[in-house]
Amino acid sequence: MWETAGAVGRGTSSVVPLGSNYLSVRLQNALWEAHLTLCGRDFLHFSDVSSSEIANLIRLAQVLKEAQKTNFVHRLLAGKTIGLIFDKSSTRTRVSFEVGMLQLGGHALFLPGNHLQTGRGEPISDTAQVLSRYVDGVMIRTFSQSDVQTFADYASVPVINGLTDEFHPCQLMADALTILEHQGTLQGVTVAYVGDGNNLANSWLQIAPKLGMNIRIATPPGYAPLPEVVEESKFHAVHEKTQVLVTTDPARAVDGANVIYTDTWVSMGDEDEAEQRLASFDGYQVNAELCRLAKKDFIFMHCLPAHRGEEVSTEIIDGPQSVIFDQAENRLHAQKAILAALLADAGSFGEDM
Repeated sequence: MWETAGAVGRGTSSVVPLGSNYLSVRLQNALWEAHLTLCGRDFLHFSDVSSSEIANLIRLAQVLKEAQKTNFVHRLLAGKTIGLIFDKSSTRTRVSFEVGMLQLGGHALFLPGNHLQTGRGEPISDTAQVLSRYVDGVMIRTFSQSDVQTFADYASVPVINGLTDEFHPCQLMADALTILEHQGTLQGVTVAYVGDGNNLANSWLQIAPKLGMNIRIATPPGYAPLPEVVEESKFHAVHEKTQVLVTTDPARAVDGANVIYTDTWVSMGDEDEAEQRLASFDGYQVNAELCRLAKKDFIFMHCLPAHRGEEVSTEIIDGPQSVIFDQAENRLHAQKAILAALLADAGSFGEDM
């Protein structure tokens, strides 16, 4: 179960196995690397997070996943509290953040947006300053990215974007971890995203070049990702020698891809456009015919919840190449890495982890 390493004991030439202590060393090292530049910062999108910082978070997530799977106690955030503000409904985000904080030894406080005074007109700036006096960090799942940015501008504690209409960075950290586990590398992997140019498409464009991945986005006309994000992605792709493609042709995006990714065509807040959207996205379903264009060992990903028979056929999402539940689980491990990197203090690096 454990990787075995030898260590020369002090004052003796005998070699002793480190056992779980080896995980302790690797966990401390991984935490230190991520914590060094991310401690106390916000995590709102990938524009201001470097390639090395994202890689360090993924490594930390890997070790934290091993710790959780082997019942290795890792109370890195003992005594810490995070406030979780939800203006949108949630399954994976809420459960993973609450369980993650518990496993890290901290506490998560669920704060429905309609129960806060912001729902009655209190300025976001006031709420941010008040909560900063109570908690060690805040996660927000809401509609507008500008609201999260305003909150972060006035808060004196780290703020994490749990989802906005524009970006979904926590999901993408879990996705990168999942691809690494199934493909064995991120360098040179081609991701084909087919569907709505929404928060996921924007975040894919931001993160893929920084991890050495090729990203192709296929959307119907009028549903493309944010133009400024596309330009940002192309800029990083030039420096990282990766490829960025934004097209209206699903077949062109999927041809030779290692990963096929899609999301619901009607996101939260788009319900009034449902009929129009379903008509616009006709021909963009991820199905067996489309997937035949990908690599034979491709994996299928979806952030969930999914609408079988709409954006993806049942045979694909429930088929052998679907990794949607590995992907969902990795929200827990990736978000624990973000929490630990942003919120841990010097006491977390002691021997008694």
